[in-house]
Amino acid sequence: MTPSPQPSPSSPSTSTPPEGTRHTERAHSFNAAAAQYAANRPSYPPALFDAVEALAGRSLSGAKAADVGAGTGISTGLLHSRGADVLAVEPGPGMAAEFRRVHPAIPIVRGSGDALPLASASMDFLTYAQSWHWTEPSRSVPEALRVLRPGGALALWWNTEALDVPWIEASARRAERFLGLDEKHRKAERSPSSVQPARALAADPTGTLSFTHRQVRWSRRVPVGTRLANVGSHSQFLVLGEEAVKEFFAEERNLLLQAFPEGFVEETYVVELLVATRS
Repeated sequence: MTPSPQPSPSSPSTSTPPEGTRHTERAHSFNAAAAQYAANRPSYPPALFDAVEALAGRSLSGAKAADVGAGTGISTGLLHSRGADVLAVEPGPGMAAEFRRVHPAIPIVRGSGDALPLASASMDFLTYAQSWHWTEPSRSVPEALRVLRPGGALALWWNTEALDVPWIEASARRAERFLGLDEKHRKAERSPSSVQPARALAADPTGTLSFTHRQVRWSRRVPVGTRLANVGSHSQFLVLGEEAVKEFFAEERNLLLQAFPEGFVEETYVVELLVATRS
């Protein structure tokens, strides 16, 4: 009998759980890494919220808003700073606990976009920052339309890495190779919202919503350690466990320090924004 090939020690196991199991495991993985997520994930630029207001046709100031899949509150805090009367909705116990630690003055309830714990026609804005892809649109779309007031806006956005920056593209390719992502998965991971006109169907396969798309480019300068912790806070790495990814991140640190001996990198992002209004 020919022995089965063994996975490379520098790559995760090639044994693949069922898709539904993997998705659930990834969704829950953030709870144990909530502090890492809060400390290292990128924020969002003021221009993003300017774009949200422009596309929604109304100000966030004074508006009733729910930030769904709020996580540790990165976007919720910014919505609050813009003057929104904002409520966070978060399903994960670990993320919710970190949210309460960071934002004790902002209310939070447990729930998900597939079953919003909110009254009908109660919100001017529903926002999903890095979270819509964890929902099932056949459920989350009707829920959004139920909760929004007439004229209310559903805003979805994602920080995506600017792959036209050579070092970012090279880093992304290394991560893809380590994770064993094929071309189909690479496209899905890099743009989970499917934000171009042809891709908007992935955000709402029902075709019920009419999205307008905007892009906002921005950057932040951070230590290499923050960069690595940011990448490591993504669910594809979290589900593998610390030991399985240790060698990859050691190699990545060495490569980044060779390219940036001063120890800092300029992370460039393109925020992909989709906004639809309820008639």
